[in-house]
Amino acid sequence: MSLTKFNPRNAVVLLIIIVIAAIRVANNLSSNITVLANYSPLAAMALFGSAYFKGNAKPLLFPLMAIFISDIILFNTVYKDYGNGILYDGWLWVYGAFLLIGISAKLIIRKVTVQNIAVAIITAVLIHWIVTDLGVWIGSRIYTQTWVGLIECLNAAIPFELRLLTATVIYSTIMFAVFELMQKKYSALRIA
Repeated sequence: MSLTKFNPRNAVVLLIIIVIAAIRVANNLSSNITVLANYSPLAAMALFGSAYFKGNAKPLLFPLMAIFISDIILFNTVYKDYGNGILYDGWLWVYGAFLLIGISAKLIIRKVTVQNIAVAIITAVLIHWIVTDLGVWIGSRIYTQTWVGLIECLNAAIPFELRLLTATVIYSTIMFAVFELMQKKYSALRIA
């Protein structure tokens, strides 16, 4: 890669995503399961990547790659009893949810504003809630395969989704604020 093709904007966006993914891993690795481990930055990573990476592939693939790499680390260490080192039960639903979150964020955050980010955060949590819990419900031995069973499954997930909402607000605020401040200071990070 020549220096004329180097894009500092993409490099900084990717670096921020990698740092947040590393924080996710660190929160989970420290002293078994910490309280912070329950506040995942994954949705914020998908929103941030979708807002700042241009094109159709990078906004979706880079955050998913960061999630995948951090999952490999976590499922070979802390969560090794829940998967085979790479994949875990329900992984397809989780990654599908984050892919949909990225697509929805690309459509919602055409311009970075507080209002657009807030709408994207709420949309992300709703997508995660419905998609991942649909994956839990389908074929479940815990929840009956009826509308009542689906509602019970969705209700059981509310505390987890509230933590995801809290984490997404916090991590999104940090990621977007840092990058917006950096753009003001360094003109090379602005879109030409």
